[in-house]
Amino acid sequence: MSKVETTERALILAPRGRDAAVAAALLGEIGIAAETCPDLPALCHALDDGIGLLILVEEAVRAADLQGLVAWIGAQPPWSDLPVVLLTMRGDGAERTPEAARLTELLGNVTFIERPFHPTTLVSVVRTCLRGRRRQFEARAHLVERDRLLADLAGERARFTTLIEHLPVGVSLMDRDGRIMLCNPAFERFVPDAVIPSRQPSDDHAWIGYDDQGRLLSQDQFPGARALRGEMVHGVEFTHRFPDGSSTWLRVSGVPVRDGAGQLAGALAVIVDIGAQKAAQEALQRLTTTLEATVQERTGELEATLERLRTEMRDRERAEEQLRQTQRLETLGQLTGGVAHDFNNLLMAVLGNLELLRKRLPDDPTTERLFDGAMQGAQRGATLTQRLLAFARRQDLQPQAVDLTGLLDGMRTLLERSVGPRVVVRIEAPATLPPALIDPNQLELAILNLAINSRDAMPDGGTLTVSLDETPVSVSSELPPGAHPHICVRDTGTGMDARTLARAIEPFFSTKGIGKGTGLGLSMVHGLAVQSGGAFRLSSVPGEGTLVELWLPKATTPVQVAEPPAAAAVDASPGLVLVVDDDMLIAMSTVDMLADLGHTVVEANSGSEALEILRSGQPVDLLLTDYAMPGMTGVELARAAQAMIPGLPVLLATGYADLPDGTGADLPRLAKPYTQNQLAMATAKLLSRATGTSAPPMESDGLDPLQRAALHR
Repeated sequence: MSKVETTERALILAPRGRDAAVAAALLGEIGIAAETCPDLPALCHALDDGIGLLILVEEAVRAADLQGLVAWIGAQPPWSDLPVVLLTMRGDGAERTPEAARLTELLGNVTFIERPFHPTTLVSVVRTCLRGRRRQFEARAHLVERDRLLADLAGERARFTTLIEHLPVGVSLMDRDGRIMLCNPAFERFVPDAVIPSRQPSDDHAWIGYDDQGRLLSQDQFPGARALRGEMVHGVEFTHRFPDGSSTWLRVSGVPVRDGAGQLAGALAVIVDIGAQKAAQEALQRLTTTLEATVQERTGELEATLERLRTEMRDRERAEEQLRQTQRLETLGQLTGGVAHDFNNLLMAVLGNLELLRKRLPDDPTTERLFDGAMQGAQRGATLTQRLLAFARRQDLQPQAVDLTGLLDGMRTLLERSVGPRVVVRIEAPATLPPALIDPNQLELAILNLAINSRDAMPDGGTLTVSLDETPVSVSSELPPGAHPHICVRDTGTGMDARTLARAIEPFFSTKGIGKGTGLGLSMVHGLAVQSGGAFRLSSVPGEGTLVELWLPKATTPVQVAEPPAAAAVDASPGLVLVVDDDMLIAMSTVDMLADLGHTVVEANSGSEALEILRSGQPVDLLLTDYAMPGMTGVELARAAQAMIPGLPVLLATGYADLPDGTGADLPRLAKPYTQNQLAMATAKLLSRATGTSAPPMESDGLDPLQRAALHR
């Protein structure tokens, strides 16, 4: 069957009666290919072979599992909207039957035909649907062609940009008013302010031109001005003085640019640096006068060459250092993430076994104190691993309403310790200030980075002031008009000159010595402000200090007061839990905790072993699986298990701070290391949801929980 035929094929699902045969015969009479499907799975399988429309009878889909069909329809590309003709009984239209309305919502492009119907009605509806389907495929073809043309255009533009940027001469394109529309780096070297010489102030004297007889040119005779009047100008020589006082010889040409109608549309200017040529001419002249002058000139040229080499070497060393810093951060992040994940697994076993041990400890104050110390140490380790895991990834911001005054008060001791005793830390914060919408952890890190930068800028000591107020934004931003929370970090350090200030927020740019900084501090602060929807401003005066200002968006919700989580009451019937973990130590701890909660536990050490247990007919109320396992991940196991037992509750336990995008996003997760109470609440929630009620407790088997766990292992 050709591609055109398959895209205009009709699939018919009417397993009862003669509706399928009648519809297929009617479509065959008008030359439309039709295929009758015995059931819904067969229809879903046939969808991948190409389809023009679906013809369904309502009784075949009313109580059927439409998940596969709905998923296929939902996965259509943006240009596709598969038409569906739904044959209903008399009076079962969408305006009368809620079930029909539900099917419309699920299947999308649905047309209803009441039975009995006239054959002409079906034929007309099918032809209309196929015409719409053809337009969809035509739209797809247009989109493919448009994408190809856009790709070609982007490629041409990229090649043109590369050519222009790598030209050894300066090139610019001006409009009719002399405004520069396009220029390359070589041109910007001589015209950094984007104003052509003929439009610059006449008393500037940065550009001095000469005609063929060596006479000075007025600005209206400059090549750019003449080209804008339609004249072709070749090779006018200028002496150009740079802002630092140095000068060179340039050869400037101008070419008028005309549009398709021949009208003047602008001009093209070309600048060639002929300083070396002029220097060579002067050298030859000096050579005829004295050998000593020639030697001095050659020595100067050699020194200039050596300086260029030194500059290139410094640039190369700087680039290599940036690369080393990047590789170091990447390696550190990978190493940190791996170590933290493994440490999470170890802490899982420690915390789980400590909780079970606590229930069997004698009532002795000394033992309790030692046990509490062990628990606190393990919990601090768990907190540390979470911070390490957050560092090891590109963590999305988690903005929330933040009390800035309270945040700064909590950071006072950290700031004082970070900057040392020679720097005085002042925090000026009003008692009442609207909460800001920001990620508090990232904001603390940003303020700490700024404090460390200020400390390094005050080697002999000074004052670091962090202040809060509410002021309007004085820089360009996406914040709405009005006053917003405003953070200022000011120091009395060495400050920065204009050149350093212009590059201060560039990634990896640093004025510190080798090994003393990554050059990422200010760029991270700037990125936080912009990504959070706020604003950033950096100002500095050499010898006086530096000021960093952050404007943050206001929070629309009040600050949530952190409260210690109370132990939740677990109200669910004990069930049979299949625990899957390749780490025997973790599996043992989890099995013991579940058995202590009254559950019956079956243990497997791999995904394949767990599937064998399910295939054996072993009844399972809940599957609790680790994510990272060799051979089969926990997500893959969950998909396979739910395919075997639809509706089987699955709880995914993982020690990773985040999983890859799209991985098990719909699965409940339990972060390692978890406590027995967290495990109890997670399992109870899933078991209660599966049964719909809280079942009564299971009858006691007379075994100690640990004996029961050992028996199940």
